[in-house]
Amino acid sequence: MAPPPPPPPPPSFGGPPAPPPPPPPGGGPPPPPGAPGLVPTPGFAVRKKNIPKPGNPLKSFNWAKLPDNKLAGTVWNDIDDEKLYKTLDLDDFDRAFSAYQRQQNEENGDTNSTISLPRHKELSVVDGRRAQNCIILLSKLKMSNREMANCIMSMDSQEELPRDMCEQLLKYVPTPEETQLLAEHSQELEQMARADRFLYEMSKIIHYEQRLKALCFKKKFTERLSEAKPKVVAILNASREVIRSRRLKKFLEVVLAFGNYMNRGQRGNASGFKLASLNKIIDTRSSVHRNITLLHYLIETLEKQFPDILKLENDIPHVRQACKVSLTELSKEINMLRSGLKDIEKELEFHRNRPLDRRDKFASVMSDFITVSAYNFSELEDLLADMKLKFEKVVRAFGEDPSNAQPDDFFGVFDVFLSSFADAKLENERFRRQREEEEKRARIEAQMKAESEKRRANRRNIEKGKALLNGSLTSNGVEEEQDTGEFDDLISALRTGDVFGEDMAKMKRNRRRASSQTGETRERLGKVAT
Repeated sequence: MAPPPPPPPPPSFGGPPAPPPPPPPGGGPPPPPGAPGLVPTPGFAVRKKNIPKPGNPLKSFNWAKLPDNKLAGTVWNDIDDEKLYKTLDLDDFDRAFSAYQRQQNEENGDTNSTISLPRHKELSVVDGRRAQNCIILLSKLKMSNREMANCIMSMDSQEELPRDMCEQLLKYVPTPEETQLLAEHSQELEQMARADRFLYEMSKIIHYEQRLKALCFKKKFTERLSEAKPKVVAILNASREVIRSRRLKKFLEVVLAFGNYMNRGQRGNASGFKLASLNKIIDTRSSVHRNITLLHYLIETLEKQFPDILKLENDIPHVRQACKVSLTELSKEINMLRSGLKDIEKELEFHRNRPLDRRDKFASVMSDFITVSAYNFSELEDLLADMKLKFEKVVRAFGEDPSNAQPDDFFGVFDVFLSSFADAKLENERFRRQREEEEKRARIEAQMKAESEKRRANRRNIEKGKALLNGSLTSNGVEEEQDTGEFDDLISALRTGDVFGEDMAKMKRNRRRASSQTGETRERLGKVAT
């Protein structure tokens, strides 16, 4: 006995119903499309349960139904829910969970109101929380169902639908279950709640979900393209700069020379080193000054012998941008753009094969969009291919493994090193200023000490001078006059500050010479008088 044929695919939103499946061999006619019941599984007999029919439409319970072919060996085989229907109060359940929403005063049995309000029932088969959130979104859009349908059919040619609202609408695409339930109550359109009526109107649009996704993609395409392109360009430019930089190669040469000089044995005699080692230079500290690292010493050496290398960052400015790019995330973004364009092309093919509808602008609008966007995307793909080649080339040039290298890791080494390099340069300047200040302070202290010694010596000389003057006074008139003159000269010298100079000595010699001459003159006058 051949197994029954597989079930037909579900109908598209708003499209014509699918033809009923052929009857199984030896069986009766197939159930009508959309009839309740489990979807048959090939090779597995589905038992139809005897479930009472509700007295009125009920709200739906949003559960995840377990397929019958997964029930073997589970507790569900021991559970019989059909026997409970005889004991359950289904009438009360119908009233409690009716799809018709009554006004509050009617539910509470308020008969004391002086004003009799007309009875108003709303039909709602959509989950309560989902319906509430849908209503909130619709209130923000401020568009009627008809305006929304026209907007979707024209692919928002008037730019009425904001991009963020378009993305939010994707959360409220009618599910197949909601579409089926709403179709069953299509004759009660006026009684439908606002969210239910919106979902019902949107479900009548052919390929509503595909249209909405295409519209959202169209609105976001330019922004996504403009975000992806600079990332590709950053990696491309950084790869070119690093491989062309002469300053970088010269610096690596200096580091290699010092490294081989420091290391002995198996760690020495190296012809190259991993780029990640650049960020370990700062870990080696001087044994004389603990604040000085090998990087500080290298920069000081560069300042003296290779000052041009200090401009290294000017050679590779784009590494700081490239290290922020994750190639994995970038590839995902580009793949999403590629996938979105392919989906639009498929949807275009579907609409081209449909009968012409003057209200439907999907084919015309999206054909123009796909022409321009496909060209722009092809330019991005060419740039991406060139970037990958250049990046692989620079990775190989420095002895790294291109199969494991990522731009954020590879260029991140240079980003961290350039920051450490700049910090060490500033610290060297600070150390230099500290040394200059310390040397200046030492010179000032030495000068102050010398001046202090000089002042002490001056005070000693003054005291000696005073003692000499006090001990040289006599009763001789000539000596008194001489001493008085010398004392006056000493006082005058003290006032002028020449007490310790050669002028004071000359003054004393002149005073003695004048005194001796005065004495000789007096002797001659005395002899003449006698």
